[in-house]
Amino acid sequence: MVNNFKNIYDPAKAIQPGSVFPQFQLTDTTGNKVSLNDLLAKGTVLVSFYRGEWYPFCNLELRAFQTHLEEFHQKGVTLVAVSPELSDLSLSISEKLSLKFPVLSDVGNQPAKQLGLLFTQPDSIQTVFDKFGVDWKQRYGNDNLEVSVSATFFVDQKGIVRNIFVNPEYRYRLEPETALQWIDQI
Repeated sequence: MVNNFKNIYDPAKAIQPGSVFPQFQLTDTTGNKVSLNDLLAKGTVLVSFYRGEWYPFCNLELRAFQTHLEEFHQKGVTLVAVSPELSDLSLSISEKLSLKFPVLSDVGNQPAKQLGLLFTQPDSIQTVFDKFGVDWKQRYGNDNLEVSVSATFFVDQKGIVRNIFVNPEYRYRLEPETALQWIDQI
């Protein structure tokens, strides 16, 4: 599977440190609009892109970030998770995992596209989704099978990307301890 993802996604396509993080306005779990500027007004931001509530590796990553949330807050960092799932499903994961940080819906994958994170999964994956009861259209509002690779960005208060983690292999995620080291370096 690792080779398959490397064949369909090139991590060099992702926005790199030193670049300006693209502006966005996304919906949170309660239907409120949240913009990058809103988040930057509070300080630096750690933005984690995940595939969805049904994805076990995403759940593990979000739980790990929640475990270190107080440390992020003490360092003046706002943590936010972004998924292409519809808002009601973002609410579901937020409640299920008792997340105390914003979970935003990027329906249509606009920021993920701007960041160079998107890839279209092969049509053959649909049989796997069917087997596990994942109704793509119901979850994502479309049937294009587009998702972002595992990615986390540390953005300074000026909106500049300081560090990135982008990995096409779905099992590998940024460790919260590594993110905390990034923060300590600025």
